[in-house]
Amino acid sequence: MSSMIVVGAQWGDEGKGKVTDLLAKSADFVVRAQGGNNAGHTILIGSQELRFHLIPSGILHPNTHCLITGGTVIDPGSFLEEVDCLRKEGIDFADRLWLSNYAHVIFPYHKLLDKLYESRKKDRAIGTTGKGIGPCYADRSSRIGIRLAEFVRPDILRKRLQANLFSKNQELQIIFQQEPLLLDSLLEECHQLAAKLKPFIAPVEEWIAEALKMGKKVLFEGAQGTLLDNNFGSYPYVTSSSTIAAGVIAGAGIGPTKIDHVLGVVKTYTTRVGEGPLPTAFTEKEQKMFVASKVREIGTTTGRTRRMGWFDACLVRYSARLNGLDSMALTKLDVLDTLDEIKICTHYRLDGVTLESPPALIEDLARVEPIYEVLEGWRKETSQVPSYEELPEKAIYYLKRISELIDVPISMISLGPDRKSTLFLHQFFKK
Repeated sequence: MSSMIVVGAQWGDEGKGKVTDLLAKSADFVVRAQGGNNAGHTILIGSQELRFHLIPSGILHPNTHCLITGGTVIDPGSFLEEVDCLRKEGIDFADRLWLSNYAHVIFPYHKLLDKLYESRKKDRAIGTTGKGIGPCYADRSSRIGIRLAEFVRPDILRKRLQANLFSKNQELQIIFQQEPLLLDSLLEECHQLAAKLKPFIAPVEEWIAEALKMGKKVLFEGAQGTLLDNNFGSYPYVTSSSTIAAGVIAGAGIGPTKIDHVLGVVKTYTTRVGEGPLPTAFTEKEQKMFVASKVREIGTTTGRTRRMGWFDACLVRYSARLNGLDSMALTKLDVLDTLDEIKICTHYRLDGVTLESPPALIEDLARVEPIYEVLEGWRKETSQVPSYEELPEKAIYYLKRISELIDVPISMISLGPDRKSTLFLHQFFKK
């Protein structure tokens, strides 16, 4: 195996950062191909917690090259803040971190309009991060976006930005009664950022193709989760890019035949940040079994407490089909250690009809009735268990039942945030 994609198979926050970090140790390249700094992952190294939003977590490994491709959108200031964070932590990334010319740039008007659009929706708000991701992708689709290729060319940037500001300022002033943005001051800010970004820009898509041709180990790191996909997710409560495996390869500029394995990261229960239905949400009584800070359910990017619910096989089955999952990495099994009973949603019931996967309409998803299977809990600590065979018998049964319901084998099990708290049932990127 020389190439694989890691995708979130639920609503994001499944633990992709830790999984990617573990696999990146043996990879030559880690690639980020969609989304922007609206994503987030936390890596725990001993007692040190590192948070990333755009830079791939593979940057922590000194022999791994990190490439951010044309499918992404880049907030220059946010990217440079992460770079400064790496420097402060003493992480050497020289000649290992690169950006694509084709990536689109997030400007101040994108972030401003993002927040204004959201506030105008009132009770129909999506729950965006307000970081300008959606408006930037909208400009890309409208063919008025500005890429890094233009951003670092002062002569071209001026005319592109001037044209955009004409329409953006009309919108800001007429619709939202906001002050207009000034071209010269915005250009001055952009030129300063461009000078710092330019050394990171490289033909990364060419490098990926060459690496795959040479049999190098390439790990593609997906952002967000499958149910946030802007085509097949819980629309309109979705992100602005394609979060499934096909979206990753499109954003990386490669063909589907170049991928050897698709790994879906799946939490052993369900969580969601932002608005939209959560069919298996815990009741108030069930939620009291958990303390959010102890179960680590605080969003890396948003800082918001995630809503929690029982494992939803309908969602993950659907996700497995959309991504063509070859295996699953199950995370946070330790969170369930103290429970007497654990529920699994095997199917939905809607208007008397049993469903295998989520309905297309969000209104229907909001009123489905989960059909539960109740399993006995193992009531033993799992975070220090050294092997799969030594897990409690009931924990093994729970894992096997998930695999049966999804019809996808399990290749990894995470028992806590620490790197060492991981069981490998399959070895990827063998030397």
